[in-house]
Amino acid sequence: MKKKKKVNASILIIGNEILSGRTQDKNIAFLSNWLNQNCGIMVAEVRIIPDVEKIIIENIRSLSKRFNYVFTTGGIGPTHDDITAKSIARAFKVGYGYHKEAYKILESYYGKKKFNDGRKKMAKMPKIAKLIYNPSSAAPGFITKNVLSLPGVPSILNSMIENCKKYLVKGLKIHSNTINLFTVESNISKQLEAIQQKHKKFVDIGSYPFFRLGKIGVSIVSRSVSKKKLEIVKKDLLKMIRFKKIKILKT
Repeated sequence: MKKKKKVNASILIIGNEILSGRTQDKNIAFLSNWLNQNCGIMVAEVRIIPDVEKIIIENIRSLSKRFNYVFTTGGIGPTHDDITAKSIARAFKVGYGYHKEAYKILESYYGKKKFNDGRKKMAKMPKIAKLIYNPSSAAPGFITKNVLSLPGVPSILNSMIENCKKYLVKGLKIHSNTINLFTVESNISKQLEAIQQKHKKFVDIGSYPFFRLGKIGVSIVSRSVSKKKLEIVKKDLLKMIRFKKIKILKT
């Protein structure tokens, strides 16, 4: 597939257990890193919502219009509160029911005697969906238009992620450069703003405070699809650092 210059995505985490604090999400960092490093797709927005059909539908409709891809996690299991598949079908106003191939995969995996109603539920999805195969526990994810639906369990999601690639149009990889400084943000804010304005068409610059070795510091992170532009920005940053006589923390 032909590469686009900029391809973006959003992540929609679905689950009351995340919002309650009972379960700590691990999928956002994994998906964001995998998409950028392997597909050149930038995650531009993340949302966490409850297992409520109306809210899922509203978010699917909104995000699918604004981003090239939407990745959902959670809510595709066998229990009553797993309503992601049905909600996506209703969001796109398409039929919902048993996916023949998914049904066969699950029936073969569990055996006819152990293939109960809960397990059969995992074969229900939007009628137009295509499968994302699951090498860990058989139950497939699926893609509906530009929405890719994956399980919430990190180990299973991780094992399935490579099977998403065939559905994705790749963009240009976003490169980054980090400089760690022993200073405070207020000491460099004016100069950073000037450098950002100078290069805003090609490079995004962010500053992130940290506390290390008993001292306060700031990480300056520059991001761009162009390594050449990153090097130009790095030179401007180093010039500013020398002028301000700030110590660089070597990593």
